[in-house]
Amino acid sequence: MSNHNKKLNEISYSVLDLVPITKGGSPAESFKKSLDLAQHAEQWGYRRYWLAEHHNMPGIGSSATSVVIGYIAGGTRTIRVGAGGIMLPNHSPLVIAEQFGTLEAMYPGRIDLGLGRAPGSDQSTMLALRRDPRANGHDFPDQLQQLRSYLDENSRHNRVRAIPGEGQDIPIWLLGSSGFSSALAAKLGLPFSFASHFAPENTIPALTQYRSQFQPSVLDQPYAMAGINVFAADTTEEAQYLATSFQQQFLSLIRNHPGQIPPPVESMEDIWTEYEKALVMKQLKASIIGNPDEVREQLQTFVENTGADELIINTTMYDHKARVRSYELVAEITGMKQ
Repeated sequence: MSNHNKKLNEISYSVLDLVPITKGGSPAESFKKSLDLAQHAEQWGYRRYWLAEHHNMPGIGSSATSVVIGYIAGGTRTIRVGAGGIMLPNHSPLVIAEQFGTLEAMYPGRIDLGLGRAPGSDQSTMLALRRDPRANGHDFPDQLQQLRSYLDENSRHNRVRAIPGEGQDIPIWLLGSSGFSSALAAKLGLPFSFASHFAPENTIPALTQYRSQFQPSVLDQPYAMAGINVFAADTTEEAQYLATSFQQQFLSLIRNHPGQIPPPVESMEDIWTEYEKALVMKQLKASIIGNPDEVREQLQTFVENTGADELIINTTMYDHKARVRSYELVAEITGMKQ
């Protein structure tokens, strides 16, 4: 069972980056900023730097996830770099085995492969990616099994081999926002990461299911990571102001008009309706906004409630310096940065 009395300095912290493309900015600038953030995160003691696969989103630059992982890993030295996650139904398991086999060969002992089964996009984009209208993620366990068999050192008995890939020890994580992946991760004895940063309602049920059904295999005991949005600044007012960019981005998703990350605003009240506000707040319930003392207190509550072994932090801000500063404050609050 999980020890829910964990202190902030007893668990690990990681970065989730969607490579935000800001209004008036370009993907080229966003990649440079992500590398800068990764270098800071490495220096401050963050454990991993994960990039997420999303498609057809003007404000997200991490669609070619494996390529961006190579760029970030190439510009850092020790931090683990990985996918949080690769949406496996969008790809051939062989291609992912080869891509991550290549990354692991280039950056040994530093690559993580987190896998999800959602499309990471809308219906039309899903069809453009998968080319098969029947591909709906139900065969995810079979695809996962194929992928693992390509990475298995005994895979040389297969007619088709992943080279590079076979025989490499690349940690596979399952990612999810519902009970499906938590049950599968438990059954296979794999580490599990829950997307509480956008599916807060399901967090405790999914983590409880994962721990209670866990069967030792790859891991001897369950290892659970939880996602959370953090907007830390030196004052409460500044943190609330900075968080409005992310709130506007989410609002544009709800309105079905995704766009680039907009500048922050003094108040959201003129921008959203009461109904929209309720929707955004419900989805972003696992968000921490405040000064260092407020962030410390809310992080501690979140860790106690979830019993997470690791937190992966998403901070989407318009201003790069403010974003880097937010991660620095978290590193100070949690004792990573002395």
